[in-house]
Amino acid sequence: MPITINSQTYDLPEDNRVTLLDFLRHDLGLPGTKKGCDHGQCGACTVLVDGMRINSCLSLAAMHDGDHITTIEGLGTPAAPSKLQQAFVEHDGYQCGYCTPGQICSATAMLQEIANGWPSDASDSLEGPMVVSGAEIRERMSGNLCRCGAYANIVAAIEDVAAAEDAA
Repeated sequence: MPITINSQTYDLPEDNRVTLLDFLRHDLGLPGTKKGCDHGQCGACTVLVDGMRINSCLSLAAMHDGDHITTIEGLGTPAAPSKLQQAFVEHDGYQCGYCTPGQICSATAMLQEIANGWPSDASDSLEGPMVVSGAEIRERMSGNLCRCGAYANIVAAIEDVAAAEDAA
């Protein structure tokens, strides 16, 4: 059974009890995805599955036969960071950095959700274009915790990327 992770194809683990998080970290050596709470409450393990964000600690690797997974390692590199990775650096959107990979993966999907017109609880309307605002970002990112409290800088980083995308 194949799974595509960061544009490379892998066989799924033989043990169908292995979580996607453990498969990524231990079997494939992708340390960016973090194990925080192991209960889906902190978002440190957030990855993208076919563009949608999920908590990889709550998902079995065996469930992703044929899926395309993107981890923080697949979004950019130190030499060529993604726009969000660069914005997090510029806005100091991290302190200890432990939650940062999950924050960036979640923000990547969140900006696509807004572009797709998917409303949230903070949206002014259920129809029409969604507006990127601080309230909208905070609502949509509420599943990703930062124990250091870098929230203001995280929101500023996301706002800058969204504004640049709107201007393009």
